[in-house]
Amino acid sequence: MLNNKPIICISTDSDNCTNDGSKPRQLISPAAYSRVIAEACAVPFLTTEQCAEEMAEICDALVLSGGDDVCPCLYNEEILNDTVKPDPARTEYEVPLTKAFLAKGKPILTICRGFQLMNCMMGGNLYQDLVEQLGYVHMNGNIRHDIFAEEGSRLHRIFGKQFKVNSTHHQAIRELAPGFHVTARSIEGLIEGYEHDTLPIWGTQFHPERLTSKLYDGRTPDFAPYFKDFVDFVRDYHAK
Repeated sequence: MLNNKPIICISTDSDNCTNDGSKPRQLISPAAYSRVIAEACAVPFLTTEQCAEEMAEICDALVLSGGDDVCPCLYNEEILNDTVKPDPARTEYEVPLTKAFLAKGKPILTICRGFQLMNCMMGGNLYQDLVEQLGYVHMNGNIRHDIFAEEGSRLHRIFGKQFKVNSTHHQAIRELAPGFHVTARSIEGLIEGYEHDTLPIWGTQFHPERLTSKLYDGRTPDFAPYFKDFVDFVRDYHAK
């Protein structure tokens, strides 16, 4: 905590580097992640690719952010087709980072890739390509579609039974990891939200950070209360 504000670690993505070294690897994070955490009265802390244990010690919670595809090696499958583009370097740092926060029992909020990564790390798996495997297209970031929240879930408590969200993914959870339960589904039945039964972990397939503040366009609920709920939980969790 810093002045009663939780310090929230946000996992970073990377841009494309070149093999010849002319463009070195850079860690990046869309501004929306830091902004929504700061607006919820917490301190955003962007990760490096090292020092997982130290970051888990310093920070009060983790946000596993969106990004490229999750490597199917995490659920013992080969790459299905050329649409599947994992980032091995990100997996190499993000898995130990997640394990460090899990070991300390600290709250974790997962979004898109992070939602899928957590599921795979805990024993679940994915549809690698929704178009080929199910014939669904969920990649148009300008589209808003309905999801249906389960009664008793955080999503239901904040937003009600049915509401619209964005959709920017071509992978999705196929089998949910043991210990988790579904909190929301799309009209096709795809898993859009989960919570862990006993651990302080929950998340969404969609991108709530793009549905609030400067990026809010009025076609969905404003998701600022979703992040405030997370930050309030983290503050109370560490006050116990």
